[in-house]
Amino acid sequence: MSALSIASHLDRTRLAKIADGLAVAVAVSLPWSTSVTGILLVLLLLALIPTLDWADLRRELLTAAGGLPVLLVALGVLGMAWADVSLAERWGGVGSFFKLLVIPLLFVQFRRSERGLWVFAAYVVSCVVLLVISSFIHDPAKVEAVFVKNSATQSGEFVTCIFGLLFVAVECVERRRWWWLAGLVTVMLCMLANIFYIATGRTALVIIPVLLVLFAARKLSGKGMAILFACVIAVGVAGWLSSPYLRDRTVELWTGYQKYEASDEVTSSGQRIAFYKNSLRFISEAPIFGHGTGTIGALFERAIIGKTGASGSFSKNPHNQTFAVAIQLGLVGAAVLWAMWIAHLLLFRGSGLVEWIGLVIVVQNIVGSLFNSHLFDFDQGWVYVLGVGVAGGMALKNRAAEPSAGAVPRLRS
Repeated sequence: MSALSIASHLDRTRLAKIADGLAVAVAVSLPWSTSVTGILLVLLLLALIPTLDWADLRRELLTAAGGLPVLLVALGVLGMAWADVSLAERWGGVGSFFKLLVIPLLFVQFRRSERGLWVFAAYVVSCVVLLVISSFIHDPAKVEAVFVKNSATQSGEFVTCIFGLLFVAVECVERRRWWWLAGLVTVMLCMLANIFYIATGRTALVIIPVLLVLFAARKLSGKGMAILFACVIAVGVAGWLSSPYLRDRTVELWTGYQKYEASDEVTSSGQRIAFYKNSLRFISEAPIFGHGTGTIGALFERAIIGKTGASGSFSKNPHNQTFAVAIQLGLVGAAVLWAMWIAHLLLFRGSGLVEWIGLVIVVQNIVGSLFNSHLFDFDQGWVYVLGVGVAGGMALKNRAAEPSAGAVPRLRS
C-alpha cells in the first residue's frame, strides 16, 4: 500500500469518527434548536460523504429500505415539471423531500460504526435536560410550559424516549439491576407526567396505546402483559382524574368538532376536517400523478376564496402525510411513501434493542402522520431520518453477523 493510499485511508477513518461525533451532536440539538441542528447536519454530510464507498452506497440503494426514500425524492423532483405554480413554490415543496436522501448514507455509516447507541443515548440525555427545564419553568396560570418548540413536538420526543427506555427497563428486570430500573422508571414517569400536566400533544396520546400494544406483543409474556396493562390503566386513570389540562385538551377534540359541524366555527378539530375534505377533493382532481410539487398552498388558497370560518382557513399543510404526498404526486407518490414505511418496518423485525428503537420511530411516524405531515416537518422529519438511518445501519450490521454469532446481540453487561 502506497503512502498516499495509507494517508487517504487514515483521513477517511478520521472523518468517519468525526461523522459519528456530529451525529451525536445532531441528536443532542434536535430537541432544542432548528438552526443549530441545520448547521450540524451540513457539517455531518461534509464529513460523511468523502468517506463513502460507492459499492457500499450502491448496496444500500438497491434495497427497499435504502432505495425507496431516494425514489420518493426523485418523484418529488419530477413533480416540479407539471406543477402550475412559481419556481419558488416548486422549490419550496421539493425541499421537504430532500432530507430522505440522508437515510441510505446513514445506513452505510452505522453499518461500520460502533457508536450508534451513543446517538440514541445523547438524544435521551438531551430530552431529560429539556424535561427538567420544562418542569421548573411550569406556571400553572399558563396553558402550557414549553421552553422550546411546541407541546406536540416536545411530547412526541418524550414518547420516543419513554418507549426506548421501557425496553431497557425490562432488560433490567431480567438482569435484576434494580437501581438502574428505579432510575429508568423515574425518568419515564416524569416524562409521562410532563405530557399529562404540562405540555400535552394530542397526537402523542394516540401513539402511546399503539406502542404499548406493540411492546407487549414483542417483549412480554402473558403475565408481563397483565402487569403492564394494569399499571397503564392505573396511571391513565390517575392522570385523567388529576389533570384538568389533560382532560380539556382531550375533550376539546370532540367539542371542537361539534362547534365546526354546528356553525363552521374555527377550532383545531374543525380546521383539520376542512383540510381533509379539501385534500380529498384535490387528490380526486389529479389522482394518478397529482398536481405537482409545491402546489399545496396554491390549491388551498383557491379553495377558500369566498369562504369563512373553519372552511375558509388557509394552510400549506394538509395535516396528513399521505395527503401531503398524494396532492403533489398522486396515488403513485402515496404508494411509494407507504412502501417506504413498510420497508422500514420490516427492517426492524428483529428482537434486540436497536430493532425496537427503529420500530418505535417508524410506528410513531406512521401514526403521527395520520394527523400531521411529520416527514415534511423539520423536527419530526429529522428524528425519523436520523433514527431510521442510525438504527437501520446497526440492524443491518447485526443481521449480517447473525449466521456467525447465532443471535442478535443483547444489551452489553
